[in-house]
Order: sequence, then structure tokens, then C-alpha cells
Amino acid sequence: MRKVANKHRAALERVDRTKRHTLEEAVSLVKSAAYAKFDETVELAVRLGVNPKYADQMVRGAIVLPHGTGQKVRVLVFAKGDKEREARDAGADFAGSDELIQRVQEGFLDFDRVIATPDMMSSVGKLGRILGSRGLMPNPKVGTVTFDVDKAVREAKAGKVQYRVEKAGIVHCRIGKLSFTNEALVENAKALIQALVRAKPSTAKGTYLKGIALSSTMGPGIRVDTADAAEEVK
Repeated sequence: MRKVANKHRAALERVDRTKRHTLEEAVSLVKSAAYAKFDETVELAVRLGVNPKYADQMVRGAIVLPHGTGQKVRVLVFAKGDKEREARDAGADFAGSDELIQRVQEGFLDFDRVIATPDMMSSVGKLGRILGSRGLMPNPKVGTVTFDVDKAVREAKAGKVQYRVEKAGIVHCRIGKLSFTNEALVENAKALIQALVRAKPSTAKGTYLKGIALSSTMGPGIRVDTADAAEEVK
């Protein structure tokens, strides 16, 4: 345990916590401060000038990152008939209707993303407590309740990520792996920030992008210059 703590302390010493960096600098610092023996996930955290307790200031959506996330996504689709076959042909790991709903009710949770056709939602609603607590409940706002099953499955497999502002006004979202090139991570970060800017509620007043930080699974957070980031995504 002490060995890990020493490595983390050494990583912290590489970072000036008072300085704000460009996205390019932040990506380089995240990589140089990494010490884990596995391919860590890189995450972007953005603090927004919104109050999520008000419905008209909720920021939520989804985006297909230019370079994906580097994560193998297991997709489950609730559909029947031709749409079930369409889901399987598109690459869904699991597809079905009532029998699949029953499996989930009995404890099957070996999947990362859930998609459903609109006609299945009355039945899928029974799984609200199970899927909702894991952030997996299908929602039309992020494109996971749709009849265009082929597109939804292919986007999920290609690296579509969902984002949602938390109670503290922060959005956390993975943007790739440390093994990605610096350019790929920067482009993914820009794409996510741009999506958040476009999703700005009309009722949000004052500074919208209040803080941005980049980090890896085990590494320290690197602060990003919000003004520079906002200028780059215009």
C-alpha cells in the first residue's frame, strides 16, 4: 500500500495545482503523471454554471466521440420481431423482449448500455429501479429509446457517451484511454466541451464553464484554462 502511495505522491509533485493549462498541455501532463500498470481511462470533469435542481437547467445528452472511448461496450436491446433481428445484425450483444426483461429482473446485468424501442417501454418500465440506479434506463433524450435500432447500436459500439450534470453542477465523462495519442484525446475533449456548450440552458446566467479538469483513473487532476478551452471549441 505504501508503494502505491509513494507513486501517487510522486505524481502529485509533477503537477502545479494552481496553474491552468491548455488542453494539449493537460493531456501531456496526465500522461507524464500516470504510474499504473494498466491502460487507464482518461476522464474530463466540467463544472457548469447551472443549478440542476431546476428542471430547466438540467444538462443531459449524448455524443459520439471522434475517436471513441477505447472501451468495449456490451449493448442490450429490448425489441421484438424485425427490430430484434435488426439489433442483432447491428452488433447488439443481447436482444429480446419479455424473456430478456425477465432475465434482468432475475439479476442478469452483464451489459453496459441499454436501448429500447418505444413500443417496449411500457414493459421496460418494470426495470426502472434496477436500471435507473445504474444509469442504464433508456431515455429518448440521449437516443436510447428509438425505432432506429441499427443506428443506436452502431453508435454505442463506436463510442457514444452519455453525459448528465450531477447535483453539484459537474459533468464527469470518459474521453478515452492513456494509450490514445495526445491528438485523439484532445479532439475527444474538445468534442465533449463543444457538446456541453451547445447544451447550455437558456435559463443559465453568468459564467457557464466554471472549471475543467482532466485526469486518469489513478492520476491527479490537471486543471484546464476554461477561457482557452471555450475559445478552441467555437
